Amino acid sequence: MLEEVERWLSTRSWSAADRPLHQILAAKQRTGQTVSVVLPALNEEETVGDIAAVIRHDLMRQVPLVDELVVVDSGSTDRTSEVAAAAGATVVHRDAILPRLPAVPGKGEVLWRALLATSGDVVCFVDADLRDFSSEFVSGIVGPLLTDPDVDLVKGMYDRPLGGAGGQGGRVTELMARPLLNMHWPQLAGFVQPLGGEYAARRSLLEQLPFPVGYGVELGMLVDALHLVGLDALAQVDVGVRKHRHQDGQALGRMAAAIYRTAQLRLARGHLVRPSLTQFERGEDGFEPRTYSVDTEERPPMVEIAEYQARRAA
Repeated sequence: MLEEVERWLSTRSWSAADRPLHQILAAKQRTGQTVSVVLPALNEEETVGDIAAVIRHDLMRQVPLVDELVVVDSGSTDRTSEVAAAAGATVVHRDAILPRLPAVPGKGEVLWRALLATSGDVVCFVDADLRDFSSEFVSGIVGPLLTDPDVDLVKGMYDRPLGGAGGQGGRVTELMARPLLNMHWPQLAGFVQPLGGEYAARRSLLEQLPFPVGYGVELGMLVDALHLVGLDALAQVDVGVRKHRHQDGQALGRMAAAIYRTAQLRLARGHLVRPSLTQFERGEDGFEPRTYSVDTEERPPMVEIAEYQARRAA
């Protein structure tokens, strides 16, 4: 490990307990910063309501930490929107944000559009499939941004149990993202959960970043933020244990392909050839190929979008 990373681990890796809630609130009131929490959701009616309810109760009613709680529904066919609204979240449909630009499927697309649907100085993203959710996932990762002006982006770190075994989750992280980061961006080797969906950043940073539209968004954001603001502006906070719905092996393969392509684009931005990934499923006549396109499209920095510029000028 680089000496720079060892130093970073000792100065930019914290526990949620390192910043008590009263300290974070005092800093928020002193600086006047506002906080938006965004839950990107697609068919998450089983969990999105509980997450929204905890945030609203703990961090909006009991203490005024979160100013805005937004669920961005990316085309759910279940009751995700109704459940989220009933729990007190503001629900916005992906297609209603920046309607002149047709939406494409993908998590990164939703996060990118969420910048136009929120107003907080600090934007915190939380996946909508978490179980046994604790509000420390929010307070823990926004804390450094509110108390330390030199920090621009904070990732959550946590244990990820799989099938009852601790630390076995995050398979794409261990098999794809971590090797890529260690080999090509060793300054980022200290991140425990580089692909984790719980992180917060200053709007002033997020609006300058391109957003891969699919699963490559987290890796792309880390790499681009490193180049834009430097390692010392990045941090991570231990928030305990993350429990969520795990995807099957083929879904993970598609995720890994998108992450690899995101890394490839950043290593050599050349002519973009849309790649595909072929996987196999056993059918009546043996193994049958299934070919999927790999997410390669990226949205430009939000600060370049006319509607966003107009809102800032208003």
